[in-house]
Amino acid sequence: MKKLLILMLPLLFCCCKSEVKAKPITITSEDVQNIVSYLASDSLKGRDTGTEGIDKSASYIENQFNHLGVKPYFETYRDNFMVDSLDAFNVVGYLEGTDEKLKDKFIILGAHYDHIGYSKKVEGDSIANGANDNAAGTSAVMVMAKYFANKKNNKRSIIFALFSAEEKGLLGSKHLAKRLKEENLNLYTMVNFEMVGVPFKDRDYKAFLTGYDMSNMAKQINDYAGSNLIGKSDVAVKYQLFKRSDNYPFYLEFNVPCQTISSCDMSNFDYYHHVDDEVDKLDFNFMANLINRTIPAIEKMSNTPTQEIKLINE
Repeated sequence: MKKLLILMLPLLFCCCKSEVKAKPITITSEDVQNIVSYLASDSLKGRDTGTEGIDKSASYIENQFNHLGVKPYFETYRDNFMVDSLDAFNVVGYLEGTDEKLKDKFIILGAHYDHIGYSKKVEGDSIANGANDNAAGTSAVMVMAKYFANKKNNKRSIIFALFSAEEKGLLGSKHLAKRLKEENLNLYTMVNFEMVGVPFKDRDYKAFLTGYDMSNMAKQINDYAGSNLIGKSDVAVKYQLFKRSDNYPFYLEFNVPCQTISSCDMSNFDYYHHVDDEVDKLDFNFMANLINRTIPAIEKMSNTPTQEIKLINE
């Protein structure tokens, strides 16, 4: 019997190893809720540029990246710039691609992690916590970093960029886009995440893409995801949301598809820049579902042998 067990051990080990490999990496509602709850807590006082709260937020993101094995893109995670007399900083990590040729072409996954600090007082509360805007988008990028750091299967390199001073006029993304352009970064595409914390109730898609008609990104994401995940919002077109988030500076600098995924076009959320943009207003089950359905599309995007996402006029 002992001899038989010894002979069977390699087979048992192989079976167990195969099962571990096959286990999917799934983002949970708790994963995103933990991140949003920290960033949108009263202790960070609305994460305005130049405050202690935004500094603590940056440190939190840096620690998470370091724990995951996501490397700093520059010498440190912080991409420093000035907003008038205030110190400001994007947080930028990356995972190098696994393919010798494709790793020189980059995908940027981005979101802004700042907010406005304070807003009109309601029932004694003046802290604009910015849970949906944009701790939600920040959490999406951070858990995607977790996913790809675990899988280590991205052939193209991925930059995870969390922007500051978006609320001051897209200043963080303008700074980083210009810096990367000056360094001749070979950018494949940029996907930004903005206000993904609440679902639509009357649409046949989960989220919309700004600049929908400018590229084939929405079609490709839906093809990669195998579902009607991304749609077009007429409200987003009306308010020119393509130009109002951190995708836009990258589009201007690189002239490649750079667009924002969002599930909020102001028609389904009443607390934009309001003190009641709090954690309890978000649907974390929806967020986890949206992220888990988006990840395979980003994964496919990072691994296609040829460039499949293009501007329509190309």
